Amino acid sequence: MIRLISILLLVLQVSLFSQFANAAPKLGEAIRYLPVQDGGRIKPYDTFAKEVLEVVYGKKTYKTEAGETAPAYLIVLTWMLSPDSWTSRPLFEVNHLDVKNKLGLDKEKKYFSSNELFTTDKFQNLMQELADRRQSQEKLTPYFQALQRLQNQMIYFRELAAGRLLRIMPNAESDTWLSVAELPEAQQTLFIGISQNVAAYLGALAEKQDIEGAKTSLDSAVLAFQKSIEQIVPQKYAEAHKVGTEVFYNDLHPFRWAYILYIVAALILLFIWIRNLQSGMPLVWTIVLAGFFTHILGFAFRVYLAERPPVTNMYETVVWVSFGVMLFSMVLEKIYKYRVFLLAGTVVGFVCMVIADTAPAVLDPSLQPLEAVLRSSYWLIIHVMTITISYAAFALAFGLGDIGLIYYAIDKDKHAEKIQHITTGVYRAMQIGVAFLAPGIILGGIWADASWGRFWGWDPKETWALIVLLGYIIILHTRLVNWIQNFGMLVAGVLTFNLVIMAWYGVNFVLGAGLHSYGFGAGGVEYVSIFVLVHFIFVGYVFSVKKLSKV
Repeated sequence: MIRLISILLLVLQVSLFSQFANAAPKLGEAIRYLPVQDGGRIKPYDTFAKEVLEVVYGKKTYKTEAGETAPAYLIVLTWMLSPDSWTSRPLFEVNHLDVKNKLGLDKEKKYFSSNELFTTDKFQNLMQELADRRQSQEKLTPYFQALQRLQNQMIYFRELAAGRLLRIMPNAESDTWLSVAELPEAQQTLFIGISQNVAAYLGALAEKQDIEGAKTSLDSAVLAFQKSIEQIVPQKYAEAHKVGTEVFYNDLHPFRWAYILYIVAALILLFIWIRNLQSGMPLVWTIVLAGFFTHILGFAFRVYLAERPPVTNMYETVVWVSFGVMLFSMVLEKIYKYRVFLLAGTVVGFVCMVIADTAPAVLDPSLQPLEAVLRSSYWLIIHVMTITISYAAFALAFGLGDIGLIYYAIDKDKHAEKIQHITTGVYRAMQIGVAFLAPGIILGGIWADASWGRFWGWDPKETWALIVLLGYIIILHTRLVNWIQNFGMLVAGVLTFNLVIMAWYGVNFVLGAGLHSYGFGAGGVEYVSIFVLVHFIFVGYVFSVKKLSKV
């Protein structure tokens, strides 16, 4: 029965992917495939609209006053159609309490209109405060980061409403595409036709009348606009051949499917693990492999669309670490067959993927061109991917350490065998991590010598990578000479991961200093701090339980 279910799952997955791959644009959605130049690359209007709406509204879909969900590709275009109608609507997301206080906003509300935000003297005072902070060249605190986002929200909305943000036609004389406001008269007329058909489509949706006809008219207007551009700049417009694949990627959302499969596998495996069942593992392996191959599919899309390795920003490294966690857990599970390795891997892999998927303000999932310093795919692959895959092994050790400490807190004598298996996993995962981190640091030094003219300069990123390496080497050696036993190894698996958090997240998002500025970001400090604090408290609690058990 289990084998039959496994086969059905694989068939269902293949069928799902083939349906997406062979699907043509749905009726009324041709506008999603309209090529746009933005952020240094060509992308479909669908991606552009989602990214713009996410900056302004905080989500990729808009919830109307009637409670219905509207797609970004329609909502964003209405800002150009009728910007005045949006001035009194709650469109702009504001979360920071200090910003709300200084603007005199309701603390309980999350969304505000442009009239509430941008038309007061208080807003101008905040923008001057932000300008003064930038001029001082001091690092932006979370408060100033919130002000910066508010400024970006205003700029995005106003520039789009004015037709200057949406660059929709290749320029025969330069690499910069023409915005809607710059279109030649003939294309302006055709784009107005698109706008009118969008308005008609929205009206048909509201009245629930002749929706199919409105969709057909909208598609015809989009195709007429595209055809006119192809006749003028056919070669440059041909560069937009990947837009269909990107819309497919947006719709499929492979990474979300991957972590759904991971958590399903984790729940089944947890049941098998707790009940000590002898069956069910073929089903678990099938689901895990389905999630893993979906994970690989997501990477394949990003590599194809961006034409670079998928590890150039914090979002991509989190997804890559999740991939590494799954890979190492499957390898260790295949060798030892303890089941706990796969359990820890699926849980940690799931958590990493969920964080990447639900924190777009901190972890930007958009596809961006490479920074100049990173434009060496060779070094990017062998250094960055090697370093971050070592973090995956340490993350697996961390997950195993948590599980082992839970068993210690429940009853260390009753679960002695399981604790021993988990400790073995922590040790092996640390060994794998060190085996990747050490050469990764050396390769990074070689790249630094080629790029910056020196092998080592005690840059914060370099220094913390070395601290991580030394920290884990110390743990491995103390275990080797028997200075720490099972409990100490489990504690080390949890606490030493804080060094990784500092090297991986802290240097980029807290310190924000050094030559690795291309990896810097902002946000999430409070959540990471709580995460670290909770685990220190957890370790302290388990230690107290262990100590009391000896009394």
